[in-house]
Amino acid sequence: MISEKHKTILKAIWSRRMLVALIMGFASGLPLLLTKGVLQAWMKKEGIDLSLIGLTSLLAVPYSIKFLWAPFLDRYTLSFLGRRRGWLLVAQTALVLSIAGMGLGNPKDSPMMLVAAALMVTFFSASQDIVVDAYRREDLADEELGLGSALYVLGYRIGMLLSSGGGLIMADYMSFHMVYLIIAACMLPSIITTLLTPEPQVAETPKSIREAVIDPLVEYFSRQKAFWMLTFILMYKIGDIMASNITIPFYIDLGFTLTEIGTITKLLGFWAIIAGASIGGVIMLRLGINRSLWIFGFLQAISTAGFAVLAHIGYSIPALAAVIGFENLSAGMGTAAFMAFMASITNKKFTATQYALLTSFMAFGRDVISSPTGFIAKHMGWENFFIACALIAIPGMLLLLKFAPWNSKERQINRQ
Repeated sequence: MISEKHKTILKAIWSRRMLVALIMGFASGLPLLLTKGVLQAWMKKEGIDLSLIGLTSLLAVPYSIKFLWAPFLDRYTLSFLGRRRGWLLVAQTALVLSIAGMGLGNPKDSPMMLVAAALMVTFFSASQDIVVDAYRREDLADEELGLGSALYVLGYRIGMLLSSGGGLIMADYMSFHMVYLIIAACMLPSIITTLLTPEPQVAETPKSIREAVIDPLVEYFSRQKAFWMLTFILMYKIGDIMASNITIPFYIDLGFTLTEIGTITKLLGFWAIIAGASIGGVIMLRLGINRSLWIFGFLQAISTAGFAVLAHIGYSIPALAAVIGFENLSAGMGTAAFMAFMASITNKKFTATQYALLTSFMAFGRDVISSPTGFIAKHMGWENFFIACALIAIPGMLLLLKFAPWNSKERQINRQ
């Protein structure tokens, strides 16, 4: 006999709101690696220098500065579909066109066209992320946020799996041009969802640019240790990010085929990161956010060092599977705790702008600080490079002593 509590949970899982969270997560994850891993593989196959391949992370700069235009998406409403759905439709339609535009370029013959299209992809993808995060927060009740966020992450990872793992596998059997056109078509379900889902109802919206731009920042930076929190957000996953930024050329140098890379790193990695996020959520229930950040940060550093071990071993399918499985498992745990921490320091009244600010700092580490990885790996060698990435995790861990020591009192997840 199913209890009333379990009936309520099942009803929530199968609700329209959760399905929208899943599909919007898919739409947000789909474009992310099209300008990174898939593009890197295309450039490598075209014989582009490794140093230039590493610089492709700079294409993702819009993810790092999206807080600059997030307030304007909060403040202004388009004349169709409503404040959230209107901007979503614009961003998603532009993404279809810009992803297809990447498919019309070529790293060797028309690099400027490809770069311009890639920048459009990252700009409209970052804009979509701003609106999706705000929509999810406004569409879900407080008690549904945990489940909705989990389904969003699941959809996000499915989107990343399709575009990166699926894209690499398809590239072994067809041209990269066709790969990008197929992935552009995969955005269509999100557009249909945007047209069919209702506009969320909110009690109050910003009435001026000051309310949308200034007030959220004043509220955040008036807190104690506000800058230290931003520094931590920048540094906590930087070693893991730097290592993963250049892994596709690393796997190719070791002799793995694109199908082996796509199958092992993406399919196995997908299930490992989902398992890590789920396990991380359970551990956080028992230990809290602060202690989980310590444990998962340590595991992330160890998993990054695993790439150095793989570089020493060389071509080995079992070794690749072991390293990828552990790295994605620990990354899933770390991401779960990281997202919970960012939620805990976000004021509910200013969710869209403050969350955009926090995720922009996270993206800055991913896309800008990690941009010289190609130069570093080229001159240090793969094994020394990955050892250095593991050691870079230390400053982020030490910052936990300042505002999240092991025995400190836990923060509330939603600031009022």
